[in-house]
Amino acid sequence: MFDDKYKRESDILPNKILGCAIEVHKQLGPGLLESAYESCLCYELSKLGLEFKRQLPMSLKYKDVFLDIGYKIDLLISDLVIVELKCVEEVNKIHKAQLLTYIKLSNKWLGLILNFNVTTLKDGIHRLVLG
Repeated sequence: MFDDKYKRESDILPNKILGCAIEVHKQLGPGLLESAYESCLCYELSKLGLEFKRQLPMSLKYKDVFLDIGYKIDLLISDLVIVELKCVEEVNKIHKAQLLTYIKLSNKWLGLILNFNVTTLKDGIHRLVLG
């Protein structure tokens, strides 16, 4: 389903994304809106020359029809990794289920939830992979 180049990039790319996210969190700390972290993260990704799409509409396929009902991926990076940004007390099962659904619907392999509402960003990182 996924070629070797895809898997190779999917191993390297998350480290670059996480490095950018750590830099943003180091500069800003917790307590801001998701949109602030998103803008700053995009700035850091741009500095590395990474391609990304912000607030990418996600259609829902139901039987033989595609429905545009307002779902949006926060960031799709290099057309490989879906990143969902959160500023919540705790990432819960519904956040993870949402990301897994986005991964399935977009036919991607890897997703990251980055919760910036933590003292140390490593505690806010959740990596989800489709089996």
